[in-house]
Amino acid sequence: MLLQDNVDVMSFLRRRQRLLAEEGQVSVALGEVRQLTSLGPIKVMRHVGNEPFHDSGSPLGFDLLSLWQWASSDLVSNATRGILAEYLVAQALGVAADSVRDEWAAYDLETPDGTRIEVKSAAYVQSWQQRRLSQISFRVSKTLAWDRYSNRYGSESKRHADVYVFALLAHEEQQTLNPLDVSQWEFFALPTVVLNTRERSQYSITLPSLRRLAEPVSFHELPRAVAEAGMVQRRAEAHAEVHAEVSG
Repeated sequence: MLLQDNVDVMSFLRRRQRLLAEEGQVSVALGEVRQLTSLGPIKVMRHVGNEPFHDSGSPLGFDLLSLWQWASSDLVSNATRGILAEYLVAQALGVAADSVRDEWAAYDLETPDGTRIEVKSAAYVQSWQQRRLSQISFRVSKTLAWDRYSNRYGSESKRHADVYVFALLAHEEQQTLNPLDVSQWEFFALPTVVLNTRERSQYSITLPSLRRLAEPVSFHELPRAVAEAGMVQRRAEAHAEVHAEVSG
């Protein structure tokens, strides 16, 4: 029966190919892969929300803003909260204006002085049914960087940012939870060198462990904390370079 199914599928595909070829839509044999010239990465343009969906220029009556409302209104969900946390950090550091989030970048943000930022988020209250508040931990594992220009992963697994910002939606009451209220968030800025030299897990860090390494700061205090963490990271890297030269 499986063999007959495969024969039927191939017959259907061949008939479909012949029909399309007659219409001038197909120029390659079945089973071949169409060869394209090398395509560079698409430059992502910043949208405003009023761009309309249309059918060859004929408006359909809904716009890009309606997609954003449909797809991203649950600000407490893990995926959307993570993006929101990145956005809050970007706003606090003054790097959100006129920029677009790069989902596949090796790190999340970069400050004007070149400090690379990785943002991790967590929350006590989730969108789903809970019997208790969530235990807070953040993933900090090393990764392979992906290059959008070559479409290849790097060869070295490491932490690619200079500073990690841990964004905790710390409010514990579901009825008054509002991720848009920055007073409900706590932020921790940590130089990457601290994570690299930890003796405990290199995969994740719990909130108690994080509190032993960094003080929580508010949204408005975050730029100072990031600047200080970046300075510590640069000093550590400079010291490591000197040590390597002396040892060499």
